[in-house]
Amino acid sequence: MTNLAANLSMMFNEVDFLDRFEAAAKAGFKGVEYLFPYDYSAEQIKDKLDKYNLTQVLFDFPAGDWDAGDRGCASFPDRVGEFQDGVGKAIEYAKVLECGLLTVLAGKATSNVSAITMHNTLVDNMKFASEAVAGSDITVLLEAINTIDIPGYSVFRTNQSRAVVEETGADNVKVQYDIYHMQIMEGDVTRTIDNNMDVIGHFQLADNPGRHEPGSGEINYDFLLPHIDSLGYEGWIGCEYAPAGDTVSGLLWAAKYL
Repeated sequence: MTNLAANLSMMFNEVDFLDRFEAAAKAGFKGVEYLFPYDYSAEQIKDKLDKYNLTQVLFDFPAGDWDAGDRGCASFPDRVGEFQDGVGKAIEYAKVLECGLLTVLAGKATSNVSAITMHNTLVDNMKFASEAVAGSDITVLLEAINTIDIPGYSVFRTNQSRAVVEETGADNVKVQYDIYHMQIMEGDVTRTIDNNMDVIGHFQLADNPGRHEPGSGEINYDFLLPHIDSLGYEGWIGCEYAPAGDTVSGLLWAAKYL
């Protein structure tokens, strides 16, 4: 059964962030995710989750100065301390919110650091995060992101994220597979999903081009979502898309899943 989670960083932007929990619940969602919770107290968010009977599915570890252009810091050897501090902060939130998935953002490549150094630093940081959540129900995820939306992003293909997960060597580290990003970078998403289901811990979706709701572009979600279900996947699929119009009017595609 396909379980959809509303991504509150991109959906229901018609209202303020803390009001999006109610909007998502009224639209039929049972789970929510978003980029970051850190502008609010964990208690504020937990109150919304409890009030509207929502599951907190996922959020990201702190990713540097987002407004200044950072898209993660987990691959930079001179920012290991910053990443490790962020792990502690994310875990504190996750425990209050009862959130089982935390995503690492690797960051953009830089000419000052070699690709192999960035890779090795990322592996070491993933190991640190894995050890930090050991004994809990939290899984650490690594997401590959397309280099059209984020030029220079350092992890941009499935084989890269898989390699890091395998080198980490921990059962609580998985791949976050974003169908939209990988359609842009690789295509052939069905075969890629089939070949990597053993390491995939979470899915996200959007259509392409435009990053709008399913049915607005080239990806056949009427085929793909039942296919993922047929593989035995029982987790959530995050709706990380920008509605083409208002959020609720764009949810006709999701009616059979909500």
